[in-house]
Amino acid sequence: GGVGIAEAYPIAKALKREGNIVLTIIGARNKDLLTMTEAMKQVSDDLFITTDDGSYGRMGFVTDQLKEMLEKSVKADRVITIGPAIMMKAVSDITKKFGISTVASLNPIMIDATGMCGACRVSIGGKTKFACVDGPEFDAHEVDFDQLLSRLDMYKNSEKISDHKCKLVKD
Repeated sequence: GGVGIAEAYPIAKALKREGNIVLTIIGARNKDLLTMTEAMKQVSDDLFITTDDGSYGRMGFVTDQLKEMLEKSVKADRVITIGPAIMMKAVSDITKKFGISTVASLNPIMIDATGMCGACRVSIGGKTKFACVDGPEFDAHEVDFDQLLSRLDMYKNSEKISDHKCKLVKD
């Protein structure tokens, strides 16, 4: 929750500076995980905040807010989605129904930043791309999110092991 806010800030700032109307939706699991809310207010015409637990802003997901806005005829020329892959997939599914151009900023594991290792390989429109050199921004409606989610899960067990805290020696 909240992992895409810092990356969204310079994008929103640049869009606003160029005269665009910027409607921003940010969310996190709870209020303690929200960051940069004041900074985002400064670069947004309207800022909508959601928390999964309702501890700040609207209770629910950013996708709930997005869907409600689009159903109420809020006009959007483009949606930029940044954050967890599962959330970006949900955003893409919603915007596709409304025919809105959508950009997803993918964040797969990137090791060498040259594409040679292949860790950041993603399927975009049926073609293999490397997020570290071809992206990380892609047309969200072309991203194979199911493949991306599967690849991201490949390292879950290794991540759990690396996060393990040794309890053999007490501090």
